[in-house]
Amino acid sequence: MGLIIIQPTAPMPLFGVVSNKAGGHVVTAVLAAMAGMLLTAISYGRMARIYPSAGSAYTYVGKEIHPTLGFLTGWGLLLDYVINPLICVIWCSKAAGNLMPAVPYLAWTLFFAMLFTWLNLRNIQAAASTHKYLAIAMCVVVAWMLAATVGFVRAYPTDFLKPFYDPATFSVSTFSAGTALAVLTYIGFDAISTLSEETVDAERTVPLATVLVCLLIGVLSAVEVYAGQLVWPHGEAFPDVDTAYVHIAGRAGGLWLFHAINLTLLVATIGSGSGGQMAGARLLFGMGRDNVLPARFFGQIDTVRQVPAFNVMLIGAISLVGAMTLTYELGAELLNFGAFIGFIGVNLSAFLRAWRERSVAAIAPAFGFLLCLYMWASLSQKSLMLGASWAAVGFIYWILQKTRQR
Repeated sequence: MGLIIIQPTAPMPLFGVVSNKAGGHVVTAVLAAMAGMLLTAISYGRMARIYPSAGSAYTYVGKEIHPTLGFLTGWGLLLDYVINPLICVIWCSKAAGNLMPAVPYLAWTLFFAMLFTWLNLRNIQAAASTHKYLAIAMCVVVAWMLAATVGFVRAYPTDFLKPFYDPATFSVSTFSAGTALAVLTYIGFDAISTLSEETVDAERTVPLATVLVCLLIGVLSAVEVYAGQLVWPHGEAFPDVDTAYVHIAGRAGGLWLFHAINLTLLVATIGSGSGGQMAGARLLFGMGRDNVLPARFFGQIDTVRQVPAFNVMLIGAISLVGAMTLTYELGAELLNFGAFIGFIGVNLSAFLRAWRERSVAAIAPAFGFLLCLYMWASLSQKSLMLGASWAAVGFIYWILQKTRQR
């Protein structure tokens, strides 16, 4: 289930932006990001054992450190949930433009923002079996891509080590920025903790599954982007940086593979975007029901379809406006800004818990905290400023709420 949540094709949509950001070192960036996510997964597993019914970063931080920091962690994660459907609208619009280039980009953004919203207002969700078959289809397409890559490099020999390290383009600052963006590949692994009730021996299995999923996704992603870099070496401009991997597939396997990967990723991103929109809407509903946010708006639910309709429409509007004004790269960095807040908080909570217990288990979360903090600081200045503004709004709101309660 963890592999299905993250998707086997996870690194493909962001290949182009990571390549540009990291100076072509996509493989190494994905592997470096995996190190931070593996340590964070260990922290999630430890905290899930302590709070098996919560499964939430803001709960861990609120209980282990301070309620105010817990709220700010939840507020940061809320940015993650809100931005996810936004970048999915951007990517779907670009991919649909590959199929029907005569239709303007803005028309596609309107279509997909409305499609995601309509699906959620109608409470139309894909069955678990659909996700399973889609994951199988993704694996088939990945295998096809790898086979095409083998044929391509036989015909056009290349430097097999250059994707890992190219002294002409490597710098610590660009590599760090690319690694911070490559973390998007792993976003969603923490959702495994929500499956505790359905899992046999959850206290042992869920933490193990969380770590294994990060490891498997990391290895598979590294193989996929390595193939992409062999086919399309860094330095040659992409026709469209946001859908770069689709064009790489076209070069490796021709028109059929181009359309196969474009269509597969389009369908997968529609599912991810609509699912992310509902997850964000339900998170807002929960915060409204608990009076963390104004209940009159956020705490309302449609009595017929049992969906938080106001929240769905709000996120749909944000996705539409954001898709018209933001780039995919900036949207991905903002999403990672929120995710890093959660990862930093979970690692710090796990570290403090182990430190109080005088346990050697404090070592892994300490390194996880430092790595996530470093990657978070390596995001672009623009995303850090926008993210900090989001955090400031949350902090002011929290203070006003506490003042009113007094």
